[in-house]
Parts: sequence; C-alpha cells; structure tokens
Amino acid sequence: EMSLLMGVRKDIWFIKDELETMQAFLLTAEAIKMKDILLKVWAKQVRDLSYNIEDCLSEFMVHVTSQSLSRRLMKLKDRHQIAMQIRDLKLRVEEVSIRNTRYNLIKTEASNSVGEVDSYREDVRNHAASNIDEAELVGFSKPKEELINLMDVNTEDGSPKVICVVGMGGLGKTTLARKTYESKEDIVQKFSCVAWITVSHSFFKIEMLKDMIRQLLGPESLKKCLKELKGKAVQVGDLSKYLMEELKDERYFIVFDDLWTIDMWRWIQEFAVASNNRKGSRIVVTTRDMGLAKECSRDSHIYQLKPLQPVDAANLLLRKSRKRQEDMERDGNIVEKLVKKCGGLPLAILMVGGVLATKKVAEWRQFYDHLPSELETNPSLEAMRRMVTLSYNHLPSHLKSCFLYLSIFPEDFEIKRRPLVDRWIAEGFIKARGRVNIEDVGKSYFIELINRSMIIPSRVNVEGTVKSCRVHDIMRDVMVSVARDENFVYLTADDNLTSVTEENFRHVSYHGRKFLKECIDWRHVRSLTMFGERPIEPPAPPFSPSTGMLRVLDLHGAHFRITKKDIKDIGLLRHLKYLNIGSAKAYSNIYRIPRSIGKLKGLQTLEIRMTDISRIPNEICNLQSLRSIRCKKTHWFYLGLQPSMGCLMDMMYHQMITGNSHEKALKPRMPCFRHWSIYKGVSVPRGISKLQELQTLEVVDIKRSDANAIKELGELVQLKKLGVVTKEATEQKCKLLCAAIEKFTSLCSLKVNTSQNGSLEWLHSVSSPPLSMRSLQLVGCLGEMPDWIGSLTHLVKIYLGHSELKGDKTMELLGTLPNLMLLRLRQNAYVGKSLVFGARAFPNLRELDIFYPDRVREVIFEEDTSHQLAKIQFRGGRCVEFIGIKHLPRVKEISLGLEARVAKLGVLQGEVEAHPNHPVLRLREDWSMHNIDPSVHEAQEEELANFRRQHQQERSAHNRKWWPWRRRAQLVVFVHNSQGSNVEDDGDDFFSCTSHDEDAC
Repeated sequence: EMSLLMGVRKDIWFIKDELETMQAFLLTAEAIKMKDILLKVWAKQVRDLSYNIEDCLSEFMVHVTSQSLSRRLMKLKDRHQIAMQIRDLKLRVEEVSIRNTRYNLIKTEASNSVGEVDSYREDVRNHAASNIDEAELVGFSKPKEELINLMDVNTEDGSPKVICVVGMGGLGKTTLARKTYESKEDIVQKFSCVAWITVSHSFFKIEMLKDMIRQLLGPESLKKCLKELKGKAVQVGDLSKYLMEELKDERYFIVFDDLWTIDMWRWIQEFAVASNNRKGSRIVVTTRDMGLAKECSRDSHIYQLKPLQPVDAANLLLRKSRKRQEDMERDGNIVEKLVKKCGGLPLAILMVGGVLATKKVAEWRQFYDHLPSELETNPSLEAMRRMVTLSYNHLPSHLKSCFLYLSIFPEDFEIKRRPLVDRWIAEGFIKARGRVNIEDVGKSYFIELINRSMIIPSRVNVEGTVKSCRVHDIMRDVMVSVARDENFVYLTADDNLTSVTEENFRHVSYHGRKFLKECIDWRHVRSLTMFGERPIEPPAPPFSPSTGMLRVLDLHGAHFRITKKDIKDIGLLRHLKYLNIGSAKAYSNIYRIPRSIGKLKGLQTLEIRMTDISRIPNEICNLQSLRSIRCKKTHWFYLGLQPSMGCLMDMMYHQMITGNSHEKALKPRMPCFRHWSIYKGVSVPRGISKLQELQTLEVVDIKRSDANAIKELGELVQLKKLGVVTKEATEQKCKLLCAAIEKFTSLCSLKVNTSQNGSLEWLHSVSSPPLSMRSLQLVGCLGEMPDWIGSLTHLVKIYLGHSELKGDKTMELLGTLPNLMLLRLRQNAYVGKSLVFGARAFPNLRELDIFYPDRVREVIFEEDTSHQLAKIQFRGGRCVEFIGIKHLPRVKEISLGLEARVAKLGVLQGEVEAHPNHPVLRLREDWSMHNIDPSVHEAQEEELANFRRQHQQERSAHNRKWWPWRRRAQLVVFVHNSQGSNVEDDGDDFFSCTSHDEDAC
C-alpha cells in the first residue's frame, strides 16, 4: 500500500505521456477512419480512455499536487483513490495496445483517405450539378443578375478581376456559378476562352494545368505543349509558364469551383491572375470560407449568397414534391415548417422534396417530426448529411470539439459569443499561444467557424464584430447525431426518451423535464446545461459527489427558479471553472453565495446576474484563477393600461390643460405599455486585489462596498471591463473610485450608473483616464462634459443618460473623437434646445440613437458632417424636428420608434425620398406620426412641464414610500397629451392611487 501511494507521481508522468500519444493517434485516425469500421470503434475506445486519463490528471492536480506536505498527509485517502485509478488506467492502456496487435487495426495508409474524401465530395458535387435546372426555376434569377453586374463583364480592359461566391454547403454556389458560366449573352459571346475547374482535395497540379490548357486553348494546344516537352519529365513550372504565355493576349473567363485552402489559391493565383494580361479577364471562385474569399479578392468583389426566401423555398419544395398549393390546404403550415427546417438551402429543399414526392400529404408531418433520424438512416437524404459532414470533416482538429459543443444548445437558440468562448476555455478546448490572450484565441476560433460557414451570425455590433450566432437546423441535426455517436453530448428532451445502455457522455443538456435513469455515468460528465423546466426526478443532483468532475454548470437558460437549496453544496464541484446560476427565464431566488465556493480554486467565470445576491463573500478572494465576475441586478417593471382607461386619461388631461369639459372624448387606443428598472450592484470585499487575473467585474455597489475594497480596485491591473453603481455613495468613496480609475491601464469598458437624480460631477476630477477605453456609459448628472473625454481617441461607443449636458461644448468635444462610431443619448442626456452636428465633426460616427430627449427641439446636421453616419434611431419625448438629412451622404435608415413625434414629418419624408442614397424611413405601425408644427404645442407642453415640476416632489415622496416596495394591488394612472403619446419619461414621474384593499383598487 505504501509503495502504491508513493508511486503516484511517477505513474502520473506515465499516463501523461500516454495521453499525448493517444491524442496524436486520434488526429491520425480522423484522417483514415471514414469507412474503416474497426478503426472507428478502436478510436472511440482510445478517445474514451484519453478522457478518463484527463479526469485522473485533474483529480491529481486538485487533491494532491497543490497541497502542502501536512495537507498531503491528511489526503492519503485521495492519494489512494488516485493510485487505484492510475493502476486501472495502465491496465486499460495495455489492453488497448494488445487489441491493436490482435486485429491489426492500423493497416490503412493515410494517403488512401485523400481519394476517399475526393469521392465523398464528388458525390455532393454531382447532386448539386443534377439539380441545376430545377433550382433555376425558383430564386436564382436575381442572384445571377447581381453576380454578372458585380463582374462588370462589359469592361474589356484592365487586369484580371477575381470575384468570390461565398456561402455554406448546399446553398447553391455551384448552381449559381454554372448558370452564369453557361450564359451565352454575358459570358460565351464576350470571352474568347472559358474554363470550368472543379478543384479536388488531392490537388494534383499537373492534371489541373493540363485540364485548364485543354479547356482554355483546345486539345490541339495541349498536344503541342506536351510535344515540346517530349523527352523530359513534365514539370508544373513548364505547364504554368506555357499557359501564362498563351493567355497573355486572350480575354478569358475561369471558374474555380469549391476552393478550400489558401495555399491552393496562392498557387492558382500565380498563373491564373496574370499581371501581364490587360484584356479585362474574369475569374470566379466558389468557396465556403469567407476568410479564403477575402484572401482571393477585395471585399467589394465578394458575393455572399443568401438562402432562398421563404416563398421561393416553399415553391421549390412543392415543385420538387410534385404537389400544388391546393393539396396543402388541410395542413398548410407543414410546408412552412419544412422550409424553416431546411433554412432556405436549395440542396436540402430538393432532397427533402424528393423524399416527400413518394409520400402522401398526410404523412408529411410524421416525416418532419422524425427528420433528424431520417437524416441518419434514409439513403435518399445521404447527400444532405454528407453536405454537412464534409464541412465538419474538413475542420482542423482544434475546431471540431468547439463545433460539436454547439449541439448543447436548443434549436434556433441565439448563442452569445462571450459566454460560449468562456465555456470553451473552461472545457480546455482553447490553449493559450505564447503571450496571446486566451480570450482572443477563443474569439478567433468563433470567427473561423463563421468564416467557414459552419455557424450563422445573428447579431453584429457597430464595429462589425459578431456578438452572437445561430446554427442552421440541418447542420444542428447532423451535428447532434455526430456528437451522440462519439459520446460527446447527450440531450435529454421530452420527445427523445429512447432507453440506451450506460454510456460515458461528457456533456449533458436538459431540454425538457424528463430524463433517462440508466443512460449516463455521471462520474464522467464535464458540463451540465439546463434549458427546460426543473427535472421531475433528477438522476443525480447537480451538486453531489457523483457529479464531481463538472467543469461547467450553466443554469442561465433554465425555466425554473434557482433557490439557495440548489447551490448549498457547490463546494463539492472542485473542478468547476464556469458557473452561471442566474436564470434569465425565472428570476433566481438566491440571496447569498455559499462560503464553500472558496474551495473552487480553478473557477474562472462566475455569473450571478438575475439573482438577489447583494454581496460577494470574502472567500471569493481566494479564487485567484477568476477572470470574470458578473453580478449585475436589474429588476424590470411593466405597467399597462386598457384602451378604455387610456381614453379616460386622455379626456382628463385635455380638460386639465384646456379647461374645456365639453371636449369630445378621444378615440380609444391600443394598450400603452411602459417600464422602469432598478439597477443595482453588489458589494465587494477587502482582498479583492488578490484576483490579479480578473478582467471583468460588474456591477460594484460603491455605497455598500468598504472604502479599502474600492481602493484595492485600482490594483487589478488586468481589468478590462468595469461597471459600478454610485447611488447615494459618499464623496470620499467617489474620490477613491476616481483614483482607482486612473490606475487602470488596460480598461476598455467603463459603466458608471447612479440614480436619475444623482450626480456624477465627481468624474470631472479624473486627471488621467484609461486611454485604451473603447466603450463608456455614464448615467447621472454631469452638468457639462468632462474635459478628459476628449483624450479618449480609441473610444468607439458612448452612452449618456440623465446627464443634463448643455451648451455647444458637449457636441464639440464629442465631435473631435476620431473613432466614435455609436452615440446614444437617453433621457435628459442633453438639455439644450438644438442638438447640432457641426461641420467636420464626428468623422467616423455610424449610428445615432436618441431616446426621449425631453428638451431637444431640433436635431441639425450641418454640411460636411458625419460622413459615415448610416443609421438614426429616434424614440419618444417631445416633438423634434430633423434638419439637414440631405447632408448625410451614407445614411441608410431613419427609424422612428415607440412614441416618436416628429415636427414637419412631410418635409423629412421629402428629404428622404430625394436623397441619392435612397435611405429607408421606418415608422412603427402601432403609433401614428403627425406633421406637427412645434410652436403650436410649445405653450401647452410648457404649461404641463410647470405642472409636473410643481407636484413632482410630493408625488415622488409618496411613490418612494408606497410603491413598489410593498406588494399590494395598485392602480397606476398615466397622464397623456392630446397627441396620444406618454408625457411621462421616468419611473418616479407618475400619479398613483394605492390602497390596502385589493377590491377597492
């Protein structure tokens, strides 16, 4: 026994070396396992063994190697367990090795896989080619016209131009390129020689060059070339030199279909894009990789093919299935569901339509319900499955796990980039490279998946950065199948309850309330994610010794309320690196973090937003691996009025202002909804400076935090994102916060929030702000813009609310910021009458958002201002006139949202219609817009403002006392003006009638 215990460290080195060898083998096996069933099974066993070795190494790191000598003596039980694990693992390693010898599993040359992959890809290409005529019937005429216009085939001089067609597999890139290539009027008659080259994965250069010579110059030219080279070995350089020389004076058109690698393009570019050709030649490249497309040509020459529109997709599906719209009257929505499932991919629609042609309409719904299993078993859908697996198999090894991990999320789920990257890091999928930040490596993985058309961007910020994505439904179905086959992810859903034998799944995701009792060995589960209701009878509690290997616990998508009882034993999860216990669907009923969290030494990300936690315990300061703490609390309250009540309030207001009790009642309107929020942070403890890896900390309640803790914030030298709430904080603490802000050399994002009547004037005392700041949010009274903001030359986004800024200094200072792209002005941000965008100001502004400008009457764009401004959003507030839209050369959209009232709307519409950029003017259908002369209502609104100011103090005191801190039935009445828009603009500004008697209310 003593020998067993003392030999643990030596055995750890043995299994660590074995793990490296296994991982190298798995990389090789991936290339040759396509149809070798024996090798596939063996690779699966080796992969499972490698996971168990990783778990054992993690156990050793947590329980043994990090302990002091005295602690190690107290951990003899843990050492014994690890020693027994290692002994078992060594035996399994030997058995795996013997099994290879017994069955001679590694006997296929890796090179054989190349031809197999080519054959695999050729099947998909053949399917695409056979469907060209059918696909042309629906949805391809406009893309063809746009592509030909992009190529500018009528320009017959200049060097060769390269145009890239980009899109995911099955989208119709080959179909579009082929129809363009075969166009007689635009291609055949305008180019002296043309060629269609399908680029094979094996990439035989000599054969490709021979094929190009044959197509471009004719068979006789190829014979002539080979005759000249007779007597010596044919070299790549000889063929490419001959081709370049012959094409020098020709106007040629070449399509390189399905290009995969940058190296492949760089070689093709040497002879295909000849600099000495000035005849206006054109080259079209189709690829799934946006990164490769950008390498081939300029952004302006990239044509990103879009999925079919729902109407076109439905027509194509009905045409392929030989059905008419009349046949679908009894079950019309099934077509819509199938089209959505196919995601507008022509190849998917044609494959599904071909299968449905053999079925009755009554059987379509059953086919839709079982489509994921049909993809696995139906030979008619094999091309569709191969379309996805081809892209997956071509991924580099480091991206395969990252991609399969996405199968955890439900269908149509919007996956946010930041938490996804944090989870990848926690799972060990991302390794830091040199001095490169590991988060930046994770972001590069995310972008690479987008560039390879594996995931679809869903939200892009003003800088063009993708913030969230979705997975195509067909892509996800195949991905779930692959993940299940490899024991990678298991999904528990109400409609997926097939009993299976016990398996070592590494990731479990709940999508329903039911579960499988005997399908998962919880000792090996590394992540648990909740999306559905609370499981009826969990097979294993999330916080129990049987789930001790969890690295990720994410309850953010749970549809049930998380309680203190659920997290009381969180200290048992010693391997946890990512923890999110705030449910977005049901506000978590958690008031404090258990002190046992101090045992989670490897914790990197702590998400406790949407909980009632008001303080961070001292034990957090011992978690020196923490990189992110997010603990913002936001409570939203929504209030509504019925149409009859709105009508009554309109009449009461009109009588109050005009003194006329005989006015005709206004027409009842739709219900009016309004919200307000309480934005709170949490207090941080002393010792917070120990968290030297911390990069994100939000939101800190300065009032409730200790002064020494605030001072320590300045020692967090790696902090990149900070959010604070300063409501009712003392002047001394605000000064300490100022001093801390001046020490942040890496800070990129700062949010400072106080109450709407609170002051942020202490920010003027900041002398040296973080110059690397890119995002700034200030909510509270500033009086005037701090001078130091003018030094933030890297600032991209600024958000101001209740700032009460006035005078020309504000706009002059903001207008000098060279990189400012987004300007958001919320309630009372600017209190001047005219908001002026001066000449040569805001050189890089892309988006302007104005929300409830209480005192602004004019938004003026002078000549030679805001050259990049593309989007203007305006919501609520008093009547505002927009002047000078014609001076914005790149404006694309003007959006008038909720409660927006625009003076001289007709004039604005005329300017928009006459604008050469043809911008879109968006009006909300549920709010009427009026062509208002502001002078008519100025006196009336000023009278109302005086009335509000007179009673505001009394009403606010009453509201703070009774609402909403005591939960009782209430009647809240809004005052409306005659234009049908809310006059009130903040949470404290309303009339309320409160009673203890619910029936009375």
